[in-house]
Amino acid sequence: MVIDILWALVGGTVIGALGKMVAPGNRDNIPLWLTVICGIGGVLIGTWAYTQIFGEAPPGFDWWRHGWQIATAAILVMIAATLTSRRD
Repeated sequence: MVIDILWALVGGTVIGALGKMVAPGNRDNIPLWLTVICGIGGVLIGTWAYTQIFGEAPPGFDWWRHGWQIATAAILVMIAATLTSRRD
């Protein structure tokens, strides 16, 4: 259980950071904790969408699945940046 939580945090941080890098525009205004949440969401939603369309992922490192996860995280980062932006 603890290992699963640690993997979710590490994977969420990496996928969230990659999603933040590929998201268009300036997305540096969201905090790290929100980036991690977007990354965890990207992993969960991206994997779900990938398996719904292509079936189960092959064992090992699957570039396509991770691409879906990063793209999903980028979309979540854009949504989070839009919702948390300050309007003067």
